Amino acid sequence: MNKKASADKPAAFESISQWYMETDVVIVGGGGAGISAAIEAADAGAKVIVLEAASDAGGSTALAGGLIYMGGGTPTQIACGFEDDTEEMFKHLMMASGPNADEDKVRLYCDESLNHYDWLIEQGVVFKPEYYPHKHTNTPNEAALMTTGNEEAWPFIEHSKPAPRGHKPQIEGDHGGIPLMEKLIASAQSKGVNIICDARALTAIADHEGTVKGIVVRIDGQEQCIHAKRGVVLTSGGFIMNTDMVKEYAPRLARGNYPNGNPNDTGGGIRIGIGAGGNAINMHEGFTCTPHYPPRQFLEAIIVDETGQRFINEDVYHGRLGSAILDRPDRRYYLIIDSRHFEILERPPKGGYSVAGVGDTAEELEQEINLPEGTLVNTLNTYNRFAAEGKDPVFHKAEKYLSGLDQPPYAAFDLTIGNGAFYAVMTFGGLDTLPTGEVLTVEKQVVKGLYSAGRNSAGLPRCADGYASGMSIGDATFFGRLAGQSAAANQ
Repeated sequence: MNKKASADKPAAFESISQWYMETDVVIVGGGGAGISAAIEAADAGAKVIVLEAASDAGGSTALAGGLIYMGGGTPTQIACGFEDDTEEMFKHLMMASGPNADEDKVRLYCDESLNHYDWLIEQGVVFKPEYYPHKHTNTPNEAALMTTGNEEAWPFIEHSKPAPRGHKPQIEGDHGGIPLMEKLIASAQSKGVNIICDARALTAIADHEGTVKGIVVRIDGQEQCIHAKRGVVLTSGGFIMNTDMVKEYAPRLARGNYPNGNPNDTGGGIRIGIGAGGNAINMHEGFTCTPHYPPRQFLEAIIVDETGQRFINEDVYHGRLGSAILDRPDRRYYLIIDSRHFEILERPPKGGYSVAGVGDTAEELEQEINLPEGTLVNTLNTYNRFAAEGKDPVFHKAEKYLSGLDQPPYAAFDLTIGNGAFYAVMTFGGLDTLPTGEVLTVEKQVVKGLYSAGRNSAGLPRCADGYASGMSIGDATFFGRLAGQSAAANQ
């Protein structure tokens, strides 16, 4: 092989005269999906190599909060006094995954959730059996269990019975990805998995029939060929760090100002899969959030646009709010509080919102932030009248967050895109796969010898509107395992 490798065109298997290495299964990407795949492939008796572009394994999973979405009555749920039902979890995740949900994947994920919990425990992951009861982006202490999405918010609460399903590996604060990946990597290495870092996969190697036989990789500045006798598993993440791909496939996400991932989330694995004959789907979709909580007081606020009108129930998961705003990016947005929550003004909110204006009356604040005359006043009057009765007939905010904003003075925080507010984004599009990891063509035929999982594929999470924290890592680790099993079984 003399030509420079290109992801868009596989190298010809028949042209390879010398192999740098030979193994059973090659896994491209050493994050949550890749290491989970490696563990399962090794357990199935395969010789496994993991190629990681960075200088250490862990991927975006290691950088994340570490929440894993599991339910159906996990030992942690039971220890914390919660009952849960697999069917209720299934109903919620079908709605949370959005209109493009893969029902087969959602079904399998829910049915196997308890087994997946047990598997994580077997790898050494620890979940402290403690429940964190407040609305937060993660448990700020070592508690494992919390509600992480829209389970308790309208309209989701009308479709399924809520239960806390976010499970964080034991660590203080928003760093659960660290102990998770430490345990998974240690487990993989104990099983003989060879993790090669600073190794960037460039393209697949396929025979004349299109069967994937290996991978071309750059190691120490040299292009090398690795023979995978049973299969190649692509788990190298999404494409949020590839500006050109985002603009082409998911321009909506380009409106965000904080790409959520690691520097190698450039879509390389997706391109390799497409070049080998795979089909990419759901590429326009992704996650976005603007964390309007904590502080918890913001849940009692109202959020209005430049017309002075509310447009959402403010107790939703921050991803649903961020998605609603990105759908109408050219408008201005404000979060309104009254004097009872002015202590918030003394510390910056998590979402990075600046104070747009203050007013001794609603009329003054309305003028300060340049809203149409009477709009904010009418919105507040209507909201306060119904809040006094414990009702929110238009947007259905939960009663526990309904508190009238009737104690002036008032303040407004600026949530407008481009004015300093924090909007994190990541991609949910990738290779089309069977639940067991086989990559599919446009015609829904299997690309022999090629598998994918995690954000390299279109998995469990498919949209921001319903996303819950933990769906992505849960998806990556679970479907990574299945991809590893499938590759190892391909003899």
